[in-house]
Amino acid sequence: MKFTVLTLFPDIPRAFFENSIMAKAVERGIIAYDLVNIRDFAFDRHKTCDDAPYGGGAGQLLLPEPLGRALDSVEAYKKTKHVIYVTPSGKQFSQKKARQLSTKEEIVLICGRYEGIDQRIIDYYVDEEISIGDYVMSSGEVAATVIIDAVYRLVEDVITQESLDEESFSGSLLEYPQYTRPSVYKGMKVPEVLTNGNHEEIRKWRLRKSLQKTLKNRPDLIQNARLTGTLSDEAEKMIEELAGFVTYKNDRKQSRMLRSVQEKLKRKKAEAEGTEQEN
Repeated sequence: MKFTVLTLFPDIPRAFFENSIMAKAVERGIIAYDLVNIRDFAFDRHKTCDDAPYGGGAGQLLLPEPLGRALDSVEAYKKTKHVIYVTPSGKQFSQKKARQLSTKEEIVLICGRYEGIDQRIIDYYVDEEISIGDYVMSSGEVAATVIIDAVYRLVEDVITQESLDEESFSGSLLEYPQYTRPSVYKGMKVPEVLTNGNHEEIRKWRLRKSLQKTLKNRPDLIQNARLTGTLSDEAEKMIEELAGFVTYKNDRKQSRMLRSVQEKLKRKKAEAEGTEQEN
């Protein structure tokens, strides 16, 4: 798989490609990359790449001509190239989208700066606009690197499948707490269940902790998983138990929300069964 990044500041993403797991993936030939400096395609001696927007307003926009020439240089118009413009106004990035992108042959990322880029570049070259969250950053390079990091690790042979299966969002839940040596740190002991060698007890403990953490931090994931029926009967039973178990300051509110969801699901199920009986 190849990542091509169009940027005014290539040194920012370069550091990512030259370190850690990514560097090893590049060395092994699993991942390739190309960093394209948009300034190299400017017309004047000052390498001007931005100008004021038509209609007035604050800030500057990237000029379409240097950026367009940079895109042409990497043949971004070809169907084999998937062109992404990273922007706060794009569709929300997610693990699901990362998995979809990991199957692409080549991803071309446009790193915006200032107030963004000329709309005609988007209309002519861009396949999709992606946002990494509901906030604004000055660096499109950092946002593009977030997308690259989430995608490349899903490419086959970069990371073991076992590690990927255990991560947050891999099964609709957040990952359970992890521990390593020493067994006692600042008076806190590693949970005994993780040291007794009983794999079934460890599995149940991890599932329960995943559910508990998801209820605390992302109850919406529980709601979605229940609505789509992706939770096992075992997990459903644990959710019923955890809904009434208050350990954190905000658990009461989350428990009420979960119970409300459960009631809605029961009503929908009852209505569906009633409709089937009538038919």
